[in-house]
Amino acid sequence: MPEAGVEPTRVSPVCSSEMKLDVLPTSEKDPWYAQGLRFTCTQCGNCCTGGPGFVWISLEEIARVADHLRITPEQTIERYCRKIGDRYSLLESRNARGEHDCIFLKEELSDRPFGDKRVTQSKRTCAVYPVRPLQCRTWPFWDSNLSSSEIWEMSAKRCHGMNRGRQFSKDEMEAIRDAAEWPENPPTSDQAD
Repeated sequence: MPEAGVEPTRVSPVCSSEMKLDVLPTSEKDPWYAQGLRFTCTQCGNCCTGGPGFVWISLEEIARVADHLRITPEQTIERYCRKIGDRYSLLESRNARGEHDCIFLKEELSDRPFGDKRVTQSKRTCAVYPVRPLQCRTWPFWDSNLSSSEIWEMSAKRCHGMNRGRQFSKDEMEAIRDAAEWPENPPTSDQAD
């Protein structure tokens, strides 16, 4: 304690433009996809086939599919779903290549002119594309694909729509990824949803 009548020494703060202290926590680093990514569904069907898995479908989505197919929700569950615990997943069927196709993945043959000849090509489409489940509607902006640029590029080798078409902002992608209900602007093809 200073003596009576003696003014305490005041230390003035050092002001220097070179001195910079980070005393506040810095914001989280932007994710690798912060500048956005491109995607437009080409309806190639590659995301609808592969190893066995689950395509989760809610009762509300089952009702939409049923309405689209003009059958009852009960018939939809019986024909196209399997119950896993207290949830439903779409059925899969094994294709000639040994992959597991979604029950709604359809392969259609079409003849097209090629020079002076006709060529038969196959096209894979989703039979319920306008009412596809949320899990399908949010592809490719899943946590797994957004976890790193390497995984995104690996997925893009199978998905012809990745890195092409519409540019999605970070916020749009994260809103689609985190959607609990059908996203307002899902990643789609040029076709109307």
